[in-house]
Amino acid sequence: TRTTTEDARVSKYHIWVNASGSMGAFKLQNLGGKDILIDKVVIRGVSCSWADVAYYRVQELDDVTGDFVLNYSLADDAFNATIGAISPADWITDGDSDIPMRSGETILFSVANPTNIGLDDIGTPISITVFTNNAQWIIETNVESAS
Repeated sequence: TRTTTEDARVSKYHIWVNASGSMGAFKLQNLGGKDILIDKVVIRGVSCSWADVAYYRVQELDDVTGDFVLNYSLADDAFNATIGAISPADWITDGDSDIPMRSGETILFSVANPTNIGLDDIGTPISITVFTNNAQWIIETNVESAS
């Protein structure tokens, strides 16, 4: 019996921080021949609560070839990240369960206020790890200023 292995790619990853808080964003592509289940997201060794994770399932006509753009509203003291013409209002925040991902699918993720990220971390490399049932995908990025 032959089995297919999981093959995922994490790209367009960022961690931003300012005096008000922090935000992470990345794109995940399932390149393997089977569906996977996103079990958890870990930033700098700390598991992110699903309540802080938002995601968007990329549709066929969506243009996600560009990079994430951070939007910060001083009036609202709030972050969001956009890519292409996808509105932050389209993101899902169901907050309490693992996320299934079909073979060939692309999902955008954002994480509100990842733990242990502060102003002193600007320029510091940190890891973002995506866990599935059978694998983990680790990347490293430098913390960027959101100001």
